[in-house]
Amino acid sequence: MKKLFYLTSLLLTLFLYSCGGQPQEGNSDATATDPGPGQSAVQDDVSNPNIVQVAVGSVDHSTLVAALKAADYVDALTNVGPFTVFAPTNSAFDALPAGTLDDLVKPENQRKLRDILEYHVVLGVYKPVDFVNGRNLGTADGRSVTVAVSEDGTVTINGAKIIGTVSASNGIIHVVDQVLLPK
Repeated sequence: MKKLFYLTSLLLTLFLYSCGGQPQEGNSDATATDPGPGQSAVQDDVSNPNIVQVAVGSVDHSTLVAALKAADYVDALTNVGPFTVFAPTNSAFDALPAGTLDDLVKPENQRKLRDILEYHVVLGVYKPVDFVNGRNLGTADGRSVTVAVSEDGTVTINGAKIIGTVSASNGIIHVVDQVLLPK
């Protein structure tokens, strides 16, 4: 009989514990639907920088960073990946027709800007030695870009020349001299 009493007490305790209590003051149901800041809010000065951290640290990519923020695409590129990113320089953005970038960063064009930025991202890591002439790479927006390798070893992606490569903790960045625009 004593064992039955202890077992019942244990089950009752577990039941009450699993049901939880009333929310404490200051807690609300909003926390269940509000995911809070994403991966980009994690502060880590010890690990190797991720793709966004590398871009933020580059004076040649401030326009790209501003575009990532305007498109709400920072958290996606700070995640684990792995990603290959074709990162246009500031001068590549400057070469766009006048007013193009100003128009794209408007809130009502966020989706269009994000589509363009996703066109610069390939899932997986493609190092320079992986580029084969004529190879198509599927981009994050569901389209594809085409690799061209010239006889002198110069690699272009849809005509944009790769002018540098930087490794990141969640992938690789190929710096390009043009903005890739989907057709």
